[in-house]
Amino acid sequence: AEAADVLGLMHYMEVLRLFTVVELVPATSDENVTVTEAEFSSVPVRLYLPRRAPGGLRRAMLYFHGGGWCLGDAGMHGYDLMARRISNELNAVVVSVNYRLAPPHHFPVQFEDVYSVTKFFLQSKVLSQYGVDPARVCVAGDSAGGNLAAAVAQQLLEDPEVRTRLRAQVLIYPALQALDLDLPSYRDNAHTPVLPRSLMVRFWSEYFSSEPALREAMASNRHVPPEAAGLWQFVNWSLWLPEDVRGAHRPSSPAWGSEELARRHPGLLDARASPLLARQARLRGLPPALVLTCEHDVLRDDGLMYVARLRAAGVPVTHHHARDGFHGAMTFLAWPLELVLGHRLLDTCLGWLQDNL
Repeated sequence: AEAADVLGLMHYMEVLRLFTVVELVPATSDENVTVTEAEFSSVPVRLYLPRRAPGGLRRAMLYFHGGGWCLGDAGMHGYDLMARRISNELNAVVVSVNYRLAPPHHFPVQFEDVYSVTKFFLQSKVLSQYGVDPARVCVAGDSAGGNLAAAVAQQLLEDPEVRTRLRAQVLIYPALQALDLDLPSYRDNAHTPVLPRSLMVRFWSEYFSSEPALREAMASNRHVPPEAAGLWQFVNWSLWLPEDVRGAHRPSSPAWGSEELARRHPGLLDARASPLLARQARLRGLPPALVLTCEHDVLRDDGLMYVARLRAAGVPVTHHHARDGFHGAMTFLAWPLELVLGHRLLDTCLGWLQDNL
């Protein structure tokens, strides 16, 4: 991918996308779930509707896939299997969203796509059309999708046009902040397979822009301007991380970056891109959350800090930490990438949803 990018043959992310394309499966119904493609608010979605008698109004989940805002698809085998199980076992309507990807689409396009789908679905007439209980709707996502789910949950609280309140949010190894890319988890897992630090930095930078200067600044953790000093309190890991996670790591003073770079890319300091930057008052009133983190993951500490901040804001939080887990593990559900770990993590989410949705 790097060679093709340097030689100008194909963009780095377009090469990686080739590996996800081979995972795509058609929208095929089975004996338990009817699967169709549709568009909500002009955004493609894959719908999973349980076939058994509802026995009343159903639950519903809006799911946002991972892939660093650059890769992924609701039709990938792992996501398809996940959505089928959730729909069948919870007797729930699942809306799996195919938001636009970077490049060529950068922040806030991805957020706007999932938010517009969520607002569309939460309309009374749409909920009624699919037999959904307006009091039992949740948002969920993994990795970049967990980022989008957290951002959507925050934004809904401030939207006077939306009267339906979310029942829950499920954040699976979410990416939640781009302010400090030198957290202990970034240091400990800098070269861990699936999501090394270099790839996560590339995902973050591409989310905002394909400008090389931004990518280089983020790689050296020198991308935040001095004017953002007040935001560091929200990602201060010496405050928000448990002592056993901090270990021997010591925080360093921020190395300030270019104010001009931040002006060109205002998303860097936008809570819709980095939900951890939300002020404490904005977190109050959020729905109960399940936050799943993995030990061997650069994004581990994003999730841990959000757990601490949500609890400090009075939000009910269930935190499940997989000490044997790694980033992306929950999508490893079928041969040749099937793992007991993937099924275990999905079972954890299903169990929590059974009790909380």
